[in-house]
Amino acid sequence: MLTVKVNGFSQAYERQGTGLPLVLVHGYPLDHTIWEPVLPLLEKQFDLVVPDLRGFGGSAVSPSVYLLTDLAADLAALLDSLRIEKAAVAGHSMGGYVALAFAHAYPGRTLGLGLVASQALADSPERKSARAREAEHVLANGVGDVAEDMSKKLTANPSLQARLKELILRQPPAALAGALRAMAGRPDSTPFLPEFDFPVALIHGLADGLVPVERARAVQAAVKDGHLTEVPGAGHMPMLEAPSVTAEGLAWLLEKTG
Repeated sequence: MLTVKVNGFSQAYERQGTGLPLVLVHGYPLDHTIWEPVLPLLEKQFDLVVPDLRGFGGSAVSPSVYLLTDLAADLAALLDSLRIEKAAVAGHSMGGYVALAFAHAYPGRTLGLGLVASQALADSPERKSARAREAEHVLANGVGDVAEDMSKKLTANPSLQARLKELILRQPPAALAGALRAMAGRPDSTPFLPEFDFPVALIHGLADGLVPVERARAVQAAVKDGHLTEVPGAGHMPMLEAPSVTAEGLAWLLEKTG
């Protein structure tokens, strides 16, 4: 992987392909490797930048508390280092929250937005409290319980569950705790969805047990130019469960901006 110093820490990323710049942001508690099945399907159309968020994969753990807006600023700094002025930004689950934060903070740099198994709503008070408890549990006990539990929630596919469990076990506890706290602190993005002047691609599994597809439908209804790809049989990991369909959904952004 490549690394670059951004905002005081070392961020790891992969880059491949040619065409419209497209940043692919992974979800919790994973890393950039979840995008590997779709990269060969997109590399002839997009200049793909695939980072690891703070603490995950090859990126250094952030020593301080941070917000999702800080992760969006990390993406902006990464693009600056690559001399990319504008890009489409697509995120999976938590990565979608980061992509939304980027689009809101840097609308002039956003060519398009992609939300994969994500949503615009903030956490409920109960969910915020649950994330805080989980962060403390991870710091005290490690990531084993999260790996066991989350791998089963992310997909119903047993082979993918085993792969995801192994991936989660590789992530440091501090990365998970930081991400949980950042997600709990995020605002409701719904009010500014109508302001987006760029296309918004949504890809969502109809069997997603973590974020109901109705959340994606609500985003599509709220934005000026949205396209929703609903994936039958897929859970919370459409890029692994249905990579071709996911790639086609993201390629719509090129049709709208190219």
